Amino acid sequence: MFLDQVRITVKGGDGGRGIISFRREAHVPRGGPDGGDGGRGGSVVLRVDSGTSTLSELRFKKTIAAQNGADGGGKNKSGKAGGDVIVRVPEGTVVVDHATGERVADLATPGEEIVVARGGQGGRGNARFVSSTRRVPRIAEDGSPGESHELDLELKLIADVGLAGLPNAGKSSLLAALTRAQPKIAAYPFTTLSPNLGVARLEDRELVIADIPGLIEGAHTGAGLGEDFLRHIERTRLLVHVVDLAREDPLADIAVVDAELGAYGHGLMERPRLFALNKLDLFEGRERAPTITRALGPTAIAVSAVTGEHVPDLLKRIFAECAPRETHVPAPPGERRIAFEGRSRDWTVKKERDGYRVRGDRVERLATGIDWESPDAAAYFQRLLQKNGIEKELRKLGVSDGDTVRIGSKELEWTEGGPG
Repeated sequence: MFLDQVRITVKGGDGGRGIISFRREAHVPRGGPDGGDGGRGGSVVLRVDSGTSTLSELRFKKTIAAQNGADGGGKNKSGKAGGDVIVRVPEGTVVVDHATGERVADLATPGEEIVVARGGQGGRGNARFVSSTRRVPRIAEDGSPGESHELDLELKLIADVGLAGLPNAGKSSLLAALTRAQPKIAAYPFTTLSPNLGVARLEDRELVIADIPGLIEGAHTGAGLGEDFLRHIERTRLLVHVVDLAREDPLADIAVVDAELGAYGHGLMERPRLFALNKLDLFEGRERAPTITRALGPTAIAVSAVTGEHVPDLLKRIFAECAPRETHVPAPPGERRIAFEGRSRDWTVKKERDGYRVRGDRVERLATGIDWESPDAAAYFQRLLQKNGIEKELRKLGVSDGDTVRIGSKELEWTEGGPG
């Protein structure tokens, strides 16, 4: 099944939790801290795969989540990092952030990779909090959550030439005549329910030709199949307008298609164009060919996709209009771009109806991870609040003894010495 639009939610794995642990060995009654760090969460990565031509693999995958990082262990053992999830997408996939409508990537090069949901960082174990004055830290961090985004993926075929025209104009037959493609062909409108691709060859050159499903009046507003497939000719360098000479008024048919291309926009009307006046093998077509050719001028050529008459001439004209493409340099192996740059670490303090809420990546992770029964750990947390200016902001908002301060999943009671 051809699928060119899909909405998915991607979720990076959460970072593993750092732990509080102390060495326990025979004859070592006071072993030092040896709590290891949590592992980093896995990321969700989109990879361009030239062997994939549709987004149909994602049809039933509404949520794609990477693996969480494992918690740290004793003896300074770090948790295992979560595995990445690689999602294969075809060349020409456009990635849009559904929340903002912003285009974050246009994936056009085979092997190209982009990280669309980074995994969270692993929390630090208590071995990381040792200092000259803190010999027995009962402090550790939770891992940070992985990123989560809702994405719209849209496929825009990468083709040199687009065949456009009304339904039943013979586009599929012409594609088969120009290339080695074998599209399904039948004599009724909307036979082509998805774009077909073929490769045309002339001497030592090749061009990719796309047969776009037939347009009807109002296609740009969603009528018929037009709006769904017009995007597939946005990347083409040449449009070949296939015209049915056997219809009563071919020039009026051309005007309908022109109106739809112009209304859709995206520079389609400024694209170089040829007119393939098809069905020369039919009596009505051959009779109208001279008049229509004169009306359109040198950009028109009468052909028969069925018998092949003048198809080689059309092929030469197509290659003459399409200069060789610039060579794309493949992405270096292992190089990955980041779709959503930066992750905010800033904190905020907000007064609520029944207390205060502190938000911030590091402070929330630490509040959940430390041992609140340890005076040393509580004092360290208070110094962190002072150093970052959080305590000052809480006092500014009117915090007083007995008030509830929520930090992450923790509810703490404020005392003059700080939360505890």
